[in-house]
Amino acid sequence: MAGSNSIGKTIVLILLIAILAIGGLLWFDFLGLINVKNVTRPILTPVYRLFHLEPQTSTTSTSTKPLFADLDQDRLDKQRESLEIFQQELEKRESDTEILEKKNEQIAQELEDREKSLEEREKTFNNEKKKYDDKERNIVQIAANLEGMQPRAAVEILNKMDDQLVIDVLRKVEERAQANNVASMVAYWLSLMEPERAATIQRKMAVKPLSLDEDD
Repeated sequence: MAGSNSIGKTIVLILLIAILAIGGLLWFDFLGLINVKNVTRPILTPVYRLFHLEPQTSTTSTSTKPLFADLDQDRLDKQRESLEIFQQELEKRESDTEILEKKNEQIAQELEDREKSLEEREKTFNNEKKKYDDKERNIVQIAANLEGMQPRAAVEILNKMDDQLVIDVLRKVEERAQANNVASMVAYWLSLMEPERAATIQRKMAVKPLSLDEDD
């Protein structure tokens, strides 16, 4: 009799353990905490249907994938936005560089034109200075020659010259006379010329001549 009671208790205990185990599996499978679909699905399907339950075995897999997909898409969008901003900055820098290069080319062209202009002006000035120096040497030579001649012979040579050359020669004669502290022959030569031309030459000689530097 005692043996029957012990067997009965053991059976009841085993049944209780089995019920608790099955209930635990059902509960955890329903919450999606474990996935026993491949093992218990054929056995537990009638139980699910009895209680109108559906296990949440796919909760983890279906919820995490979209989450990671959203995170990846957001990261890609941010990277794409950063690339677009970088591309815009790069294009702006290229545009600024082109503008600076054009300005540099323009400045270089202006400098080159100015250098050419200065070279041309310097060349012109040198040519004019050479002409002036040659003319000055010629006037000095004529003045020296006239000073060694008889007054009337000197006047005959002066009468063959144009007014401007006569004026330049007479001024040089006066300048040489002052430098040598002697009397100038200019007044006497003018007195031997025709009065009208002599008056014209005297009037023009009264006007201060421009130097080569002042003329430029």
